[in-house]
This record gives sequence, C-alpha cells and structure tokens, in this order.
Amino acid sequence: MAVALIIVAAVVFASCFTRVDAAHVGIRIKLAGTSRGVDDIPQVTGWVFFNPLTEQIILFPTSVQNIVWTKDAHEGSPRDESITFASQEGANVNCDVGLAFQIEPKMAPHIYLKFQKNDLIVLAGGYVRNALREAFNVEASMLPVQEIYGSGKGKLVQSVQKRLQDQLGKDGFIIDQITINTLRLPENVAASINRSIEATQQAVQAENRVRQVKAEAEQAITQAKGQAEAARERARGEAEARLLTARAEAKANIILRASTSPIVLQYRALERWNGRLPVMNGGGALPMLTFDVSKVGALSADEEKLVKELLAEEDDDQSRRRNPEKKDGEKKDDKAPAAAPTQAPQPDAPKP
Repeated sequence: MAVALIIVAAVVFASCFTRVDAAHVGIRIKLAGTSRGVDDIPQVTGWVFFNPLTEQIILFPTSVQNIVWTKDAHEGSPRDESITFASQEGANVNCDVGLAFQIEPKMAPHIYLKFQKNDLIVLAGGYVRNALREAFNVEASMLPVQEIYGSGKGKLVQSVQKRLQDQLGKDGFIIDQITINTLRLPENVAASINRSIEATQQAVQAENRVRQVKAEAEQAITQAKGQAEAARERARGEAEARLLTARAEAKANIILRASTSPIVLQYRALERWNGRLPVMNGGGALPMLTFDVSKVGALSADEEKLVKELLAEEDDDQSRRRNPEKKDGEKKDDKAPAAAPTQAPQPDAPKP
C-alpha cells in the first residue's frame, strides 16, 4: 500500500513539471481563480513547475519560420497558393512568394491571447498571408507593370517588407526576408513588354553603331590630317634642302668668280701645259698657250660687298663648328672682323 502511494505521489509530482526547450518560450495560462487567463510574463528555457489542475503551459517557437506560397504542387501546399496583385495599369501579376519571419519572445503572450494559436505556420497561412497580399496590392499599384517585371522588382520587395513589418511589428512579428521567385504576366502584357524591350535593345544597338561610325570618321579625319601635316613637313624639308643647296652653289660660284683673276687663269693654263711646242710652225714668234684675258671682267662694287658678306658668314660657321658650346651671337671683344680680299693672291708667273 505504501509503495502504491509513493508511486501515485511520484506520478502526480512529475506531472507538475514541464520543460521549455531551446528556441521556444512558454506561456502560463491560469484556468481557475480570480486571475485566470494568460500570464503576461513568458517562461524562458528550462524546467517549469505548474499546477496541472489550474494551470497550463503553452510552448511557442522563437526560431525563424520559413514558408513558401507557390503555384507548384510539388513545393509547399499541393494547391495553388501563389499571390496575385495588380500593377499601376491594372494588369494582374501572379508570383510565388517566400517569407521568413520570427516572433519577439516577450510578445508571445500577446500573440496567443489575440489569435489563440501557437502554431506559427498555421498562423502565417491566414493572418500573415492576408497582410502580405494587401501590402503587395498597395505597393504594386504605384509601379508600372514593366518596372515590376524588370528593374523595379527589388524596389517592390523592399517596400512590401517595410509595410508588412510596420503592420505586423506591433503584434510581435519580425519580418526577416521576402522573396519573389517567379513573376507571371498575362500573355498580351508579356508580349507587349517583350516588344518594348526588343525596341529598346535595337535603339541601343543603333546608338552604338552611330558612336562607332562617328569614332571611325574622327579617326579617319585625324589620320588624314596627320598625313597632310607629314606631307607639308616633307615638302617644306625638301624645299629647304633645295634652297640650302642652291644657296651653297651660288655662294661657291660667287666666291670662285671673285678669286678668278686674269693672271690666275693664265697660271692655271700653264699648269695644264705639257711643255711641248707645235711640230709645224709658220714662222714668227713661238706660240704660247694664251687666251684673251680681257674678256674676264672685274667684280662690281655690289659683287665685292656680297663676297665679303659670304666670306664673313663662312668664318662664323667655322667658328661655331669649332666651339659648339658657344652661344649663337656671342662674340669675342678682341676679335677683329675678318676682311675678305676682293681677289685671291696672284702667283708669280713661271720663268720660261
């Protein structure tokens, strides 16, 4: 008998304890008494003592819950749970939506008191899903369908998540992430968007071709200008070379003429004579190698001045070549200007 009482007491005592696992929070509900109802203070992880006759412990998960509302029967529910909303133009857009959320542990008593449920997946399939649909309808109504289908999809998701957090946050829900997996448009709307995208791509391609043609034209113009400039420089160089050659030849001719006197011509002629006299002689004086030197005219005053200037330039050029470090135009004070003779020195005539 005593053993039986001990066993009964042990069973009753064990039923007065329960354990709150990790990632959960416990809610104490009083079933009797003047303070019956949900206790505002949740129970944390660990063993909790309660009176099973007058109290009840409800466990709430606090970990992140993931749920997907999709049209695919092989993912999520076997029925179609995708969400449909309208764009700014009134076009219906259907999509698969994923949601990740959790609850604030200290708000667990409030959630249970309001919804009388501790299964968050079931709770998300009703209250949370309806709030999500409403957020999509409000935010998508301010965006054109082409923007929703294109670059504005991320903007739409962000605005929906903010609106949903503002609405559900006061009830203890924390929205971690919302994703749009697939967008479905009516065939006529999708075809119109595709045509618009194709036209935009063609316009971009045409603009790129215009840029390419313009760049090629500018390249051709630059190349032609470069060739023309090179041709001008080459022609200028050739002209300057011809001018320098002509000036040098003219200078040489003038100096040669100035140094060629009648006596010098006679002397040069004798230098070329081999010393032989003609075999036949008609009598009289023996002929010498002579010519009329009176035809070689003397230099005029202008020609003598020009010869002096040319000889002075020649002396300056030789001085600069001997002293390359000397600056142009620099002159020594003790150097007297070189005087050029009007005629070259005349050698003595050879003796017969």
